[in-house]
Amino acid sequence: MMKSFEIYKQQPELSFLREPTLSFGHGQTTADPRDGLMLYGPFDSRKIKGQVNIGVIGSSTQRRYMIEYLQKLHEPVLPSETARPFFPGLETAFGIHINLENIVEIEVSENEVNKFLSYEDGNQRVHNLTNLFADALARYVREEERPVTLWFVVIQDDIYKFGRPKSRLPKSDGNIKLGLKKKQVQGNQSLLFPEMEELRDAYDFEINFHNQLKAKLLSEKIVTQIIREGTIAYRQLEVDEKKIKQLAVFDSAKAWNISTTMYYKVGGLPWRLGDIREDVCYLGLVYKKLNDDPNNRSACCAAQMFIDSGDGMVFRGNIGNFFNPKTKEFHVSEKDAIDLITQSLEVFKEKLGKGKYPKEIFVHAKTYFDDKEWKGFADAVEGKSKIIGVRIQSSGAFKLYRQFSFCVPRGMMMTVGTHKAFLWTKGFVPRLQTQIGLEVPNPISVEITRGNADIKQVCKDVLALTKLNYNACIFADGQPVTLRFADSIGEVLTAGKNITTGILPFKHYL
Repeated sequence: MMKSFEIYKQQPELSFLREPTLSFGHGQTTADPRDGLMLYGPFDSRKIKGQVNIGVIGSSTQRRYMIEYLQKLHEPVLPSETARPFFPGLETAFGIHINLENIVEIEVSENEVNKFLSYEDGNQRVHNLTNLFADALARYVREEERPVTLWFVVIQDDIYKFGRPKSRLPKSDGNIKLGLKKKQVQGNQSLLFPEMEELRDAYDFEINFHNQLKAKLLSEKIVTQIIREGTIAYRQLEVDEKKIKQLAVFDSAKAWNISTTMYYKVGGLPWRLGDIREDVCYLGLVYKKLNDDPNNRSACCAAQMFIDSGDGMVFRGNIGNFFNPKTKEFHVSEKDAIDLITQSLEVFKEKLGKGKYPKEIFVHAKTYFDDKEWKGFADAVEGKSKIIGVRIQSSGAFKLYRQFSFCVPRGMMMTVGTHKAFLWTKGFVPRLQTQIGLEVPNPISVEITRGNADIKQVCKDVLALTKLNYNACIFADGQPVTLRFADSIGEVLTAGKNITTGILPFKHYL
């Protein structure tokens, strides 16, 4: 059943947006990334091709798993779904190959890993585990001359399992009780021993192996892909034949995903948008609270910037009282808004816009913009660009059904005013002969809250931006890339207290 839309000035109007196309090698276009890569090759096929320099870091067993998997990536992987193309092999699909005899390897002691995995204190456990990898990678970059474009960080499944927030070790006599009490961490008094002072460092970081490692490597500009051993070596680790068969279903999809991410992180664009809107920039706002206290207003702000090609940059803003405990919303001050947009304009001009400012900047956020915040945005672009504020949220207000074998198709749009529409970014996809998502899809709410633009064009842009997730080779996401990774990027930027980073490409955070 559909709720009433009497609050809107016009009757709801249903329309259908054509699936956005993507551009691949030789300027060829198609809607499905896997089709495009298999038929035409990646968009940057002339720029990135041939041998790529990669490194593998981890314990000896995990490095062996990774190198064996990379070898298999050079061969075809058969599909489990007839509607999807099989993975034809790394060189066939992407035009790149790995010299398996020339892979840089860094050893991480398995004994050291197991020792730190036995630490009961989560902060101490994750801090020491990430240092094993981060210190070794930083040391290689500073001391060795042999270039490595991408590092595969291969970890035991237990690092993933016990390297997350709220993870708890099972009780064991072998567990190591090493850490500080809350009063010792928060107090200003000197501790009794220098070793105890060193223990304090661990409490400056979030208990999350992925985010903490990424954060520690930002200043070194080291690009990594973290891989769990169970992802690539489940046959060696899994004794249950039934479970192995279940996991094997995803072999082809996994090969596509890992290869796509690898190609992107070594410097190539697997695809770009086919329907180009030149000199347009999309900015996704990123916020992260710095304190678990619900009444604490301190938060970090940042921005993800994307252009039509799919190129993305991330830059950190300031830290301030941006969180409102009453509304649970984030808003930057007027000054911080000016700084954030000014920074994005200059980045676009210098690195992405060929010496020109964008004609239009679309700022995507999950909340409304307040007056002071928007005044800062508007002042920053005056005489340079046109700026439009767009609020995008998941919506459970209603569901749309139809008398057909499949659910509502992806691309349906219900316009409910000149500045608002509901857009189905999930739904039935003819090419896949199935739907994205397991349930009857909910739409997302797309609303122009500041500035003026055509709501249909805004929805077309949002739909296209759901196809720029280079962390996976899938038909489309349910959210535009401007907001898809906002939470995870915020978590990386705030995974430690004194994280230093400049303006970095998006790939450093994936």
